[in-house]
Amino acid sequence: MFYNRKVALHTLGCKLNFSETSAIARTLVDEGYQKVDFGEVADYYIINTCSVTQNADKETRQIVKTAKRTNPEAKVVVVGCYAQLKPEEIAGINGVNLVLGANEKFKIHTYLEQLETDIAAKVISGAIDDVGFYADAYSHGERTRSFLKVQDGCDYFCSFCTIPMARGKSRSNSIEKTLEVARKVAATGVKEVVLTGVNIGDFGKTTDGLERTEEDFFALIRALEPLEAVNRWRISSIEPNLLTNDIIDFVAQSPTFTPHFHIPLQSGSDKILKLMRRKYLTKLYRERVENIKAVMPHACIGVDVIVGFPGETEEQFLETYNFINSLDVSYLHVFTYSERANTRALNIEPIVSQAVRKERNKMLRILSEKKKRHFYEQHLGTERTVLFEAENDNGIMYGFTDNYIKVAVPYREDWVNTLRTIYLFEFSTFGYVKGEAAAAMSLST
Repeated sequence: MFYNRKVALHTLGCKLNFSETSAIARTLVDEGYQKVDFGEVADYYIINTCSVTQNADKETRQIVKTAKRTNPEAKVVVVGCYAQLKPEEIAGINGVNLVLGANEKFKIHTYLEQLETDIAAKVISGAIDDVGFYADAYSHGERTRSFLKVQDGCDYFCSFCTIPMARGKSRSNSIEKTLEVARKVAATGVKEVVLTGVNIGDFGKTTDGLERTEEDFFALIRALEPLEAVNRWRISSIEPNLLTNDIIDFVAQSPTFTPHFHIPLQSGSDKILKLMRRKYLTKLYRERVENIKAVMPHACIGVDVIVGFPGETEEQFLETYNFINSLDVSYLHVFTYSERANTRALNIEPIVSQAVRKERNKMLRILSEKKKRHFYEQHLGTERTVLFEAENDNGIMYGFTDNYIKVAVPYREDWVNTLRTIYLFEFSTFGYVKGEAAAAMSLST
């Protein structure tokens, strides 16, 4: 063990990455390392990367430089999706000492010890087809909620996406073993647990990703609901074709699963959806949204959408805009299409110019703000339960309702990581709702 050696970790990308970074950190602490903030002087800097967009690749390079400025003598280790996809490229970055692929990142402690005598950057990364194990993970300590990993990998191979090449086949643990991890999360005292993964609705495949078990995502959430000490369960992004009416109806009557869905759309044009190799068309997507709102009118629905995909004409973009505008959804995550190596989309023409991509992104972001304001204003004059976070922003603290409305109140230390009944009374142009304690306030501590 390397006692007193300091390690700092930084995460890029999704909630899944955050859960895995926490798992890696716990392993290192168990091995005797001391975890410090990334801005502090450390002996090792570990960067868990994303590679969904080109900007994520560039950001990785910048973070390596930042780490080396903090401590020029430190060892820098890069893991994650970017590391699996382009290990040699990362090894060529000045300051990187070790690159670990998807199969190796959870054994990081064994490789750190070897770095003591290594000078040149080392790459340890196997073929993604050889990744056949499932590693449990959850985040803890960073926030008032925990991200619980329940699934990894993806079998869909959408034409714009590199995730199957970075994370391998879809796979998960059994419900029984997932419950064991969930109990550990519950014991940490967090009030909310977010279920996360690459394609969580595909839960139930064996660890080699080749066979489907009799278990599925619906069975998983039914098994999690009775777990004591967790006040809220939140489902992260789930594919519309895997979001069944059984799941929707279950959430509608559940006392702990929150009325919040994030459903990737990517395009409101059926022709573009086919070019993207998605598993649904707009008719099914509309049905999912309408089914949710029929049983949960107060539910929050988030949407992922990509603009500037190859071949997307102005008419098809307007199809997307008008389709989303016609839906009772609450906010958008808008992504500008980014060319990724070894994806089928590279063979689709014509290419949409960067200027047009930027303009389409702007139009949808404006639409998102309108949708969000409309959703928030629908809840003014009502009371909702809010889970408050630790941040003190010049005397203001923030929290989220069960249906994902951001709420601001005057800071009170005793409200951190507690659930309070809050009266929502005013929309702020800064993107939140002002609230105050309800007359008959409930408390969970």
